[in-house]
Amino acid sequence: MNITWYGQSFFRITLNGSKKTRQWVSIIIDPYDESTGINPPKVEGDILLITHGHKDHSNKKAIKGDIFTIDSPGEYELKDVFIEGISSFHDNSKGKERGMNTIYTIETEEVKICHMGDFGQEELTDKQLRRIGDVDILMVPVGGVYTIDEKEAKKIISQIEPRIVIPMHYKIPGLKIKLNELNDFLKAMGEKNAISEDKLSIQRKNLPEGEMRIVPLKHQTKG
Repeated sequence: MNITWYGQSFFRITLNGSKKTRQWVSIIIDPYDESTGINPPKVEGDILLITHGHKDHSNKKAIKGDIFTIDSPGEYELKDVFIEGISSFHDNSKGKERGMNTIYTIETEEVKICHMGDFGQEELTDKQLRRIGDVDILMVPVGGVYTIDEKEAKKIISQIEPRIVIPMHYKIPGLKIKLNELNDFLKAMGEKNAISEDKLSIQRKNLPEGEMRIVPLKHQTKG
């Protein structure tokens, strides 16, 4: 699979597709709109995941194709992909400030991905952790202000213990939303050797063993 990041919490996960058809499958997560200050690229997708209804996470117009949209907790299976939406809060006041957020786990090609959305809780509950389970790749917000910050992200990472961490929702050029920088997160994690990649190409056999890897992705501006 290939994972591409378009800024904020906007990702595309491209899969080899159905075992029967071998057609490529594209999963899109949290496309933003122009109000962020950065222009969303037009990307084509088969499955769209929306973690919550805020306009910087739910711009369906940025997605081309005959797409199946998932925007709430529950269990879903299509195109050889198993997806579970897990209810969480956008803030640390049980949703009183910013409402609800859906965490998504995605299982396909023998790899399990977890996208935290605009997660705002100080920590995961035992029930949420059980639902999330063992994670290979974790996409976690680190920029603070509207989500958890770098120190809180470190705690969430220690709860989940993924093999790979992809930070998201932090300050990038052009973004109008004031967020903390990637380096703040890397410092909090004690990470000195992380190299930003254009995309993450990964298979089950290539997942790291023993030590967790932090893999920042470069902000891609074209679909």
